[in-house]
Amino acid sequence: MNNLCKIAAGSLAAVLAFSMAACGSSNASSDGTGESTGKAVTVNEKSAKAISLADFGTMEDLEKAAKEEGALNVIALPHDWSNYGEVIEGFKKKYPEIKITELDPNTSSKEELNVAKTNKGTDAAPDVFDVGQAIAATSTDYFAPYKVQAWDKIPDEQKDANGAYYADYTGIMSVGWNADKYGDVTSLNDLLDPKFAGTVAMNGKPTEAGAAFNGYLMVNQLAGGDINNLQPGLDFFKKLKEAGNLTTIDVTNGTIDSGQVGVVFDWTYNQASYKKELKSKGVNWKYKTFPKAQVVSYYNQAINKDAPHPAAARLWEEYLYTAETQNLWFKGGANPVLLDSMKADGTVDQVTLKDAITIEGQPVTYSNDDSTRITEWLQNNWDKTIGN
Repeated sequence: MNNLCKIAAGSLAAVLAFSMAACGSSNASSDGTGESTGKAVTVNEKSAKAISLADFGTMEDLEKAAKEEGALNVIALPHDWSNYGEVIEGFKKKYPEIKITELDPNTSSKEELNVAKTNKGTDAAPDVFDVGQAIAATSTDYFAPYKVQAWDKIPDEQKDANGAYYADYTGIMSVGWNADKYGDVTSLNDLLDPKFAGTVAMNGKPTEAGAAFNGYLMVNQLAGGDINNLQPGLDFFKKLKEAGNLTTIDVTNGTIDSGQVGVVFDWTYNQASYKKELKSKGVNWKYKTFPKAQVVSYYNQAINKDAPHPAAARLWEEYLYTAETQNLWFKGGANPVLLDSMKADGTVDQVTLKDAITIEGQPVTYSNDDSTRITEWLQNNWDKTIGN
């Protein structure tokens, strides 16, 4: 449930500070020596060079080519992350002729590329990637450009112009809490109340985990700062620690259910997962975002340039950018990249939309350079102020 490894590469903070040891061995197809144990594979060059559906002909032609390959390797897709379990099951149901192998569900974005490198030229390499923006922008040499049919509906600022990668979904940073135990939370300062003693958590450490990094930015914004003025957030966390309310315990269903964690800063799609899974245990978990502090960070899709199943990889991408699948991410608490387009053309799931938390106005975003600068600032100031 913690998903720390997946979360860890949501920003460059993780790339700079994340330790591989945190996730254990990242390559399910390795013999422990770092060498691949997959079998050599020969790919169809036409499929591997296809940059759009037109290179196959029709969707039926692409489906035929993918079914002939009969396999698809995905990586870093935890089932409780943005409803990926239902997304994967939907593909299996639609294309039962294609066997999906799920490699390393809890690995980081950076490690996805290491697995591809280790298994290059074999049937054990990932066909597709789901990676944070910092990794996507700096790893285009690993990617095969491909523009899905919905390409023109993806905002220009959310895609590489050449089709190397494109945004798929984002969470919105939020605060979640046990409403049965603590009532309502309306402002950041509510969390300084003694009733929250030892129970306010971040999902990881802001110098290591993307969720915590972005959680810090949300708190900093609410405390009066912005991405160029980071001190207000640190001042608030210092007050939270001095009040005895901050905890560094891991955020899991178990620690929430036991009361060890009563409040957590996390992505809306993770909060939705907590809410769903804890409901059966009698825990009423609520979460909310704050309009002036809606921090967002899109994940991105990309195709491995050395994909062992290049047609299936492209079919997967076409599937992900249908309204059907975008609505599955939406159902899982994420904001899919085609949300505005689907609202306009009437394909959005109205039941989900009714209660969904969506981006309002201008969200808080940052560049890769900002991420590097913020990470370095946190590395220089977090531990000496807050502790490990």
